[in-house]
Amino acid sequence: MLTRSHAETLTDQLADRFAQRIRNRLLPPGSRLPSVRECARRHEVSPYTVVAAYDQLLAQGLVEARRNRGFFVREPRTPAPSAVPAAPSEAGRATRSPAPMPVDAATLIRGMFRQVGLSGGDKPMPGMGVLPPHWLECSFMGAAVRRVTSTASLHEHSLQYGDPAGDALLRRALGHKLADLDIKAQPEQIVTTVGATQALDVVCRTLLRPGDSVMVDEPGWAVEFARLTQMGMRILPVPRGPDGPDLEVMARYCEGHREEHQPKLFISVSVLHNPTGCNLSPASAHRVLQLAEAHDFRIVEDDTYSHLAPAHATRMAALDGLKRTIYVGGFAKILAPNWRIGYLAANPELVERLIDTKLLTTLTTPSLLERALGLCLEQGQIRRHAERVRARLDVARARTVQLALAAGCRFVAEPSGLFGWVDTGVDTDRLAQVMMDEGYLLAPGSLFHAVRRPTTLMRINFASTQDASFWKDFERLREEV
Repeated sequence: MLTRSHAETLTDQLADRFAQRIRNRLLPPGSRLPSVRECARRHEVSPYTVVAAYDQLLAQGLVEARRNRGFFVREPRTPAPSAVPAAPSEAGRATRSPAPMPVDAATLIRGMFRQVGLSGGDKPMPGMGVLPPHWLECSFMGAAVRRVTSTASLHEHSLQYGDPAGDALLRRALGHKLADLDIKAQPEQIVTTVGATQALDVVCRTLLRPGDSVMVDEPGWAVEFARLTQMGMRILPVPRGPDGPDLEVMARYCEGHREEHQPKLFISVSVLHNPTGCNLSPASAHRVLQLAEAHDFRIVEDDTYSHLAPAHATRMAALDGLKRTIYVGGFAKILAPNWRIGYLAANPELVERLIDTKLLTTLTTPSLLERALGLCLEQGQIRRHAERVRARLDVARARTVQLALAAGCRFVAEPSGLFGWVDTGVDTDRLAQVMMDEGYLLAPGSLFHAVRRPTTLMRINFASTQDASFWKDFERLREEV
């Protein structure tokens, strides 16, 4: 809530709050501000205060007034560097701008870097894609860093560029980790990256050219749709079911396109799929690999959530021995998001090309942190840490499921892993906007589709939605949608 203070008037506080959201793109261009009466009610101020605050936003060029319609966020005077262009398949189709979306992929990413509520408090962030920081705290990381920053080691790993493929000790440790998943990869087949996101980017920049067709899980990771669109790729959404991708849709894509539009790549999360939490079945995995062999496309298997996954989950990289599959992994979901250490494992014939792309985009990756992570892996500390986190997540998931069901939500997929895919019964784009005003960042279901459309679904983070106060606010605000 706004506070009465001699230092700053209520008008200035309200104007600053909206201005910050607009500049951070939490209120994208075209968004309609609440009516004067509604804004006054929400913030418990007079309508005159709201009018004065909106006048300030007008003067700053952040909003525009439309006769008999209200106040709307203006388009920026110059394009934002990170703006995501429209999907090629939608270009030129509409004759007018689509309805503004309250939360987009960039908003969700920006939210990852804000652990506090949008209103300045510390409310839980249901739309977050990571575990709460205090869940990740451990002592062994600091010990590993101290060990690799002793004088001799510090000089070795700081005063010159590292190995283009990544730290040798870490790649050996990753080879052992992959062997535990039945994925056979020599250290020479592994390349480290600045997080799993860069690994995906390196693969796409190596194997694709603008205009190429890429099959992607739908629903799927919002950032992946945005990134591929920005690179100029043709996105072919593949519906994702409880056992894996829709094989008939994949077959139609492969058989029904002209040669120049044949799919070059299939990007998929086999284990603890985001956002549904489903796992790929062995039968589906074998059929996808058969399609890849028959139609000559490669598979990128994003295993970001491997540390949270059940034992013996099916992975295509294990079944085909990295022949057509490129495996991508990272540690942001279990250990240290800001260390930004990811990796990929691929067929030997591809590795040098992938390293060339890595060199052209980032040169090398930080050897000090890679060496520290390698030590943690070698000593089994990450495995034990992951076991503790999984046990804690199991408890949080059970509690959240009870709260969500009591609030009238329905789980579309069996709750598993970090995320729940729930039906709220209302338009979650509109719900996200209303709850943003209360300080909550949601992940509406429309974000997880290649072409956005209204939906009643949303993704929740089990670790950050086990607070009963959130669900009370959810039930109250859902009535306003």
